[in-house]
Amino acid sequence: MNKRKIINDPVHGFIKVPNELLYDLTEHPYFQRLRRIKQLGLTHLVYPGAMHTRFQHALGAMHLMSSAVETLLSKGHAISEEESTAVHAAILLHDIGHGPFSHVLEHSLVEVSHEAISQIIMQKLNVEFGGVLSTAIDIFNDTYPKQFLHQLVSSQLDMDRLDYLKRDSFFSGVSEGVIGSDRIIKMLNVVDDKLVIESKGIYSIEKFLVARRLMYWQVYLHKTALAAEQMLVHLLKRARKLIAKGEELFAPAHLLFFMKRKPGIEDFNNDEEVLNNFASLDDDDIMCSIKSWTQHQDVILSTLAKGFVNRQLWRIRISEKPFKGESIQFIKDVTQKKFNLKSTQQANYFVFTDTITNNAYSIKDDKIEILYNNNELKDISKASDMLNLSVLGKTVRKHYVCYPKSIEPELQRNVTLF
Repeated sequence: MNKRKIINDPVHGFIKVPNELLYDLTEHPYFQRLRRIKQLGLTHLVYPGAMHTRFQHALGAMHLMSSAVETLLSKGHAISEEESTAVHAAILLHDIGHGPFSHVLEHSLVEVSHEAISQIIMQKLNVEFGGVLSTAIDIFNDTYPKQFLHQLVSSQLDMDRLDYLKRDSFFSGVSEGVIGSDRIIKMLNVVDDKLVIESKGIYSIEKFLVARRLMYWQVYLHKTALAAEQMLVHLLKRARKLIAKGEELFAPAHLLFFMKRKPGIEDFNNDEEVLNNFASLDDDDIMCSIKSWTQHQDVILSTLAKGFVNRQLWRIRISEKPFKGESIQFIKDVTQKKFNLKSTQQANYFVFTDTITNNAYSIKDDKIEILYNNNELKDISKASDMLNLSVLGKTVRKHYVCYPKSIEPELQRNVTLF
């Protein structure tokens, strides 16, 4: 069987699958599941073109890894064939632990991060493939001697970010996210086992950091997408409560498994049934269930489900400062009356507050260093004469409140509310 496949990708052009192992990994059911998980969760409700999947992103990141390895080899850095395959496998599988709608339901269905689940799935695949993924797992966990290989997979300048910024920009149509990934990769080098950028690439890095900041505010943290995400989270919260009370709710068996219990890391490690059920979960299961719940007799569940399915999303307000407690209580009181709810606890399904944070560059994590011709290294925050890294490196925190749009007229009559 010919396993040297070429895939036509709308972002990078033709993508080659480097070898048979990587091809076999892409064909595995664990990886094929990523075709049914949207890369940007519910952002397609804002940008209709953002329907791309984790499957596409993983292949794109693997393609960029091929370019990065080729660049570093051309500059005299030792990367064996085994290490090359391993680092390709690590980036290919880095998101394999994502649940339905990517980050949206990460802590709603299970109490485990997608990174931890990715690691567990990689260990299981390693057993299935006869131990050939051991080096890939070491690179993924940053326990392999060559640290720069891990940085290619996970850092502030990894192949993951270089692909998702360009890909998410392409499919959302938000041009501010366009970056020169090819230029950045050509400027990669290694000094003292750490990934660096040659000085000729400094402007591409500046553009990369600005693009990341803008994409977070315009796409990843878009207020309408946030409102949709919160509706979905509270939908599942209500469904879980009804199931706990003995109510009959339609859902695929593998989704009901997680609605009736919330497994932790120990469960994933020790109970094969947990991982098998998780490996069957995708976006289709959630949407199929929610469409059924639009007809449920529970008013809270059916109202949330109808609003979600028909894109009748909650209103969202964002503020630099926390909202006043009395304002939130007033919103809940109005909501309770509007929907004939029995208590404030029930109003909590319709009114909720939280915070969002964004920083384009972390000065605490592994840094992006610029390499000059005299072999001097400078952190990008000091090397850049354009970027205000005190702003880009600052964590910006904003507060938001969501509530039904139907109560907006009542709120507008209280001008001191916000």
